[in-house]
Amino acid sequence: MTTPRDLLIVALDVPGTRPVEQGDLSLALAGAELADLLAAGRVALDGERVVPGSASATGDRMLDEAVAALVREAPYEPVEDWLWRRGRALAAAYVRVLEAEGQLATPRRRLLPRGTERPVPVDGPARRSAGDRWAFHEPVLAGLAAALGIEPEGAGEIPVPEDEAAVTVLAAVNGAVTELEAVRQRRRIEDAAFQNIWRGP
Repeated sequence: MTTPRDLLIVALDVPGTRPVEQGDLSLALAGAELADLLAAGRVALDGERVVPGSASATGDRMLDEAVAALVREAPYEPVEDWLWRRGRALAAAYVRVLEAEGQLATPRRRLLPRGTERPVPVDGPARRSAGDRWAFHEPVLAGLAAALGIEPEGAGEIPVPEDEAAVTVLAAVNGAVTELEAVRQRRRIEDAAFQNIWRGP
């Protein structure tokens, strides 16, 4: 299992302080991929820029796609740019992969329109592995989940990774999620103002 896979399972399994938006989850998954590539030595950070290393296979289909997507020409790509570019529709891509592998299932309910059902993790090694890592309050997983409004029960303060590069990634994910929420808020305000115009005095 990888951090993105564990994060997706946790996001579907553990209630948070707010509903997890797909865009937020996609950004966090891109951050999780980067954290795993850093830990594996496939990339390094030069300040806030992602410097690619070996392009050899990682053993995980989605991480291999992430490696292939890295910008390999100087001055390289800032972490935040990576999150927005790689994160585009990434949550849906991970759901498709985990469903195909039998790690997620979508319960069918007759009263819900097709396509609106929320997938759920299937009991098995993947779910147990993610649950163990979550129960251990692993710092990178906990930090990414916290950006989505999900915090370990009884954990107190969210643990901070010892690796400075991982801290940089978590900070970038938090910043991107906050920025996306600000965009949503502006749209809600604009939509409300537009509706008021049409209603008239």
